[in-house]
Amino acid sequence: MPLRHLLLVLAIIAVWAFNAVAIKWGVGEIPPLFMTLLRFIIVAIVMVPFTRISRRQVPLLIKLAFTFGLMHFSLLFMGMTFTDAGTAAIIVQLGTPFAMILAVLFLGEKISLLKVAGVIISLSGMVFLSGSPSLNSIKGLIILLLSALGWAITNILIKQNDGLKPGAIAGWMSLFSIPLVGLMSLLFENHQLQALAHASWKGWFAIWYSAILCSVIAYSLWYWLLKLYPVNKIIPFTLLSPALAIIFGVLFAGDQLDIYKIGGALLIISGALFATFNPSQLLSYLRRNRKAAV
Repeated sequence: MPLRHLLLVLAIIAVWAFNAVAIKWGVGEIPPLFMTLLRFIIVAIVMVPFTRISRRQVPLLIKLAFTFGLMHFSLLFMGMTFTDAGTAAIIVQLGTPFAMILAVLFLGEKISLLKVAGVIISLSGMVFLSGSPSLNSIKGLIILLLSALGWAITNILIKQNDGLKPGAIAGWMSLFSIPLVGLMSLLFENHQLQALAHASWKGWFAIWYSAILCSVIAYSLWYWLLKLYPVNKIIPFTLLSPALAIIFGVLFAGDQLDIYKIGGALLIISGALFATFNPSQLLSYLRRNRKAAV
């Protein structure tokens, strides 16, 4: 991989990691469901006019609006009100082992003992992380775990993807999510417009950062890179995201580090690594790189 593409991958991961801080800033000033609604409105306006879908693809997009739009994003934004940016990013990383469990249960996929070990390690990391003072709300923990589950279910549904391009998924999923999230905000939140009117630059930055830089630009560049390189060559970099989120949280959001957060992060990330990658493929990749270096 050329240096410019490597730097681009790292920049995308950094953008996604800082999104946790941006969301934390935003939900501190704007109701979380309403902020999620604004994000979907912006993404839909930007993406829908430039993408096309067929009628037979609508049912899948409606399902994605529920699992990815309502479950993952809305609950992620809500969960951020109960804990700090780094902790939330770590918990959502459990979406990887959750997706593997669902694939075994509902798709009949086989799973190796190494991958089972990875899932167990990740779940043990969640138990370890629960001792952190930054995660002192059972309600917040449940909300973030449901957010991770929404991401996992979305990955299972994506396997039914019938020719939908990434841009179409992002745009139309956002469009179909608007009534769902809007209704939830209307039912469970108050003074949304007043909060938006009094939001500082951090609140507005969070909305535009999450919608444009994180969703539209970063994901578009990521899917472009996926066309150039094998998935197993660039997906490992995503495991850097929660670690960077912890660092950004300490630097920009006043988060505190403790042994539970560090230990939980190491267990969850290493477990996700074991659960995701085939050791024989990893060894083959290392041999190829060693030969290339020689």
